[in-house]
Amino acid sequence: MPVHQYPLFPLSAHLLPGGKMSLRIFEPRYIRMVKEVCANNSGFVVCMLNAQGDKKENQHIHEIGTYAEVIDFELLEDGLLGIKVAGLSSVKVKDIITESDGLRIGKCHTMEPWQCDIPTKQISPMVERLHEIFERYPELQSLYEVPEFDNPNWVLMRWLELLPVDARQKQYFLNQQDCTVLFSYLSALV
Repeated sequence: MPVHQYPLFPLSAHLLPGGKMSLRIFEPRYIRMVKEVCANNSGFVVCMLNAQGDKKENQHIHEIGTYAEVIDFELLEDGLLGIKVAGLSSVKVKDIITESDGLRIGKCHTMEPWQCDIPTKQISPMVERLHEIFERYPELQSLYEVPEFDNPNWVLMRWLELLPVDARQKQYFLNQQDCTVLFSYLSALV
């Protein structure tokens, strides 16, 4: 698989393929990143933070991230830059370097999407609960013009974004070749 260099945006919140997120950008390094990716019609990688990793060695960023592109932006009332991003694909991040302003750049290669052949009847309880969450939280619902509730992969990715488990556990699920491990885990919860 080809390797690309992308700027990295580490967050405690999680964005996965098919997901959307609103971000407030205020640090100069990330303002520069947004300007550059918009000018180059490219994207950046949203990464999960590793609380046990050494920041000086760039080990505070988990290996699996999500390649994302800016789909909208606005100047917020407080003068900060607001952007809306869409997660497109999972990537593995290696060889992170830190630029002079603190922006991190990683060598990334795209991971194969999950195989997810869960029958509608089996996943329907998760779909129903996700519908309820979207109805309860209009700010979440407003991110998606057309939610893909009929797509098991999309439903499971949204659950993984929302689950209150640590980033290491989410990394474990993302590292699987298919969605069955996460589906089994969620089946016990929903």
